[in-house]
Amino acid sequence: MSELRDAALVSKAWPFEEARRLLKRYEGSKDKKGYVLFETGYGPSGLPHIGTFGEVLRTTMIRKAFEAISDVPTRLICFSDDLDGMRKVPSNVPNPQILEQHLQRPLTSVPDPFGTHESFGDHNNAMLRRFLDTFGFEYEFYSAKEFYASGQFDEILKLAVERYDDLMAIMLKSLREERAATYSIFLPMHPESGRVMYVPMKKVCAETYTVTFDDETGKEWTVPVTGGNVKLQWKPDFGARWAALGVDFEMYGKEHATNEKIYDAICRVLGGRAPNHFSYELFLDENGQKISKSSGNGVSIDEWLTYASTESLSYFMYQKPKTAKRMHFDVIPKAVDEYHQQLRAYHTQDIKAQLNNPVWHIHSGDVPQSDMVVSFSMLLNLASASSAEDKATMWGFINKYAPDATPESHPGMDAAAGYAVRYFNDFVKPSKVYRAPTEKERVALEDLCNALGSAETALATIAAKNALVGSEDPLPEADFSDEEFLQSIVFAVGKTHGFEPLRDWFKAIYEVLLGASQGPRFGGFIALYGVEETRELIHKALDGEFVAA
Repeated sequence: MSELRDAALVSKAWPFEEARRLLKRYEGSKDKKGYVLFETGYGPSGLPHIGTFGEVLRTTMIRKAFEAISDVPTRLICFSDDLDGMRKVPSNVPNPQILEQHLQRPLTSVPDPFGTHESFGDHNNAMLRRFLDTFGFEYEFYSAKEFYASGQFDEILKLAVERYDDLMAIMLKSLREERAATYSIFLPMHPESGRVMYVPMKKVCAETYTVTFDDETGKEWTVPVTGGNVKLQWKPDFGARWAALGVDFEMYGKEHATNEKIYDAICRVLGGRAPNHFSYELFLDENGQKISKSSGNGVSIDEWLTYASTESLSYFMYQKPKTAKRMHFDVIPKAVDEYHQQLRAYHTQDIKAQLNNPVWHIHSGDVPQSDMVVSFSMLLNLASASSAEDKATMWGFINKYAPDATPESHPGMDAAAGYAVRYFNDFVKPSKVYRAPTEKERVALEDLCNALGSAETALATIAAKNALVGSEDPLPEADFSDEEFLQSIVFAVGKTHGFEPLRDWFKAIYEVLLGASQGPRFGGFIALYGVEETRELIHKALDGEFVAA
C-alpha cells in the first residue's frame, strides 16, 4: 500500500492531481467534519444522458484517487434539482400533450408522461438511480423536493433571508438591467397553482422568515421560506447547497465555469467554504452541437451499451476531460479497442505507469485481464465479410484463430462478438459502398489471391519485394496460420505492384473487398477469416458480385 500511495502522490494522472488538491484543502481546514464530501448535481428536465454518467464517473474516479492517497472517509451525494419548474415540454417523451398545462410547475408536480411514476421528476430520478446502480456507483441520492420540504435546508434559507441584501448584491452585478429590475433569489411556490413564481419580492421579512409577492393577477401572497414553500434561483441554490451540506468537491461543465465566482460568493455569505472545482468540456453530437437532455441528440447510455461494454464507455469518459468530445456512434469501436490495449499493457507495467493507465481509474485499481483475442475493429470486418447475423457465426471464425477460446472462458470476447454483429448491422452495413478495382488493383488482387494459394508463390512474392527494396533478410517460413506471414504477403504484393504510399494498397483492399475505406491489419483479418475464405472473397470482388449487389 505504501508503494502505491507513494506513486499516487506524484502521479500525473488527472484524478490524482485533483485528489492531491483536495487533500491539501482538507488538511488546511479549521473545522474538519471527519470526511470529504463529493457532490454531483443533476437537472431532471429530461431523461438521463451520457454527460450525466460522465460527471458521476469522473467524480468517482477522483474520489477513488483520494482514497488511495488518504485514510480520510469520503461520501458522494448525487443531488437532483427536481423542484425546478418545467420550462418547456421535452421533445423525446411519449404523450407530450399531457405536459402542456403543467409548464412552470416543479418537475415533481408534473404528471409522468411514461405512466410509471407519480411525477415526471420521479420518473427521471428513477432513471438516474437505475443507471447509477447499474454501474455500481457508491452514492447517496438527494432530492431537492425532499431537501426543501423536510426542513434540511431551512436554516440556510433563514440565513438567506437575513442576508438577503448581500446575496442580491452578488446576483445583481451579473444581471442585465431589465432582468435585475424583477429579480429575486427566492422563487415562491404559488399556494393555489403550485407553479414556480418568477416574480419580484414585495417584502422579505427577517422577523417572520416570509416573503411577499404578487401573482400575475395582482393578488398578494405571503409564504414562509421554510418547508418547501420557496426555492432558490439556480445560481444561489448552487452556493447555498454547498454551504448547507459542506460540499468539498464538485465538477461541472464549462457552461458553469463563468458562474463559479458567483456560486463561491453565495456559499461564503451563507457561512460555508467554497468547494474545490473541476470544469470539464462539453459533449458534442455528430454535428458538433452540445448534447442536450431535452432534445435527446447524441448517444444515450443505453445506446452505447447496446454496442459496447460499460468499461469502453468509462474509458471514453476518462480521456482528456478538459477537451470537447464528439459523442457519436463512430467513436465506439475505437474506444473498445483502445480500452483493451490499455488493459493488456497494464499487467506489464510498473506501479507508476499503472497509476497513469486509464484502466486503473476505470476499475479502481482492481484491474482484470483482457480476454479479447480479436480486436473489435477486426470483428466488424469479419461480420462484414461473413454477413454474420449472430454470435455463433462469429465464433466459428474466432475458433479458427483461437481454438482454445470459448464463450464461457472468454465472456468479454463473447459479449464483443454480439456487440459487433449489432454494430455492423445498424451502422456499417447501411453505409457500405463497394467499388470496382482499377486495372492496377485488379492485377495486384489476382497476385495476392495466387500468393495465398501456394507457399512457393508466396515466398517468391516476398523474395521479389526484398530484391526491390534491397533487403537481405532471409525468407520467412511459410505458415498460412501465422498472421505475420500473411501480412508479409499482403505487404509484398503492394510493394511489387508499385503502390506508393503503401496505404493506398490497403485502402484499395478494404474498399474493393469490404466496402470500407479502412480496417485493421489485413494479415490478421486473413488469419481470422480464413485463407481460402479470403481467396473466395477476392474472386467475388473481381467478378463484380459486390458492386452489382
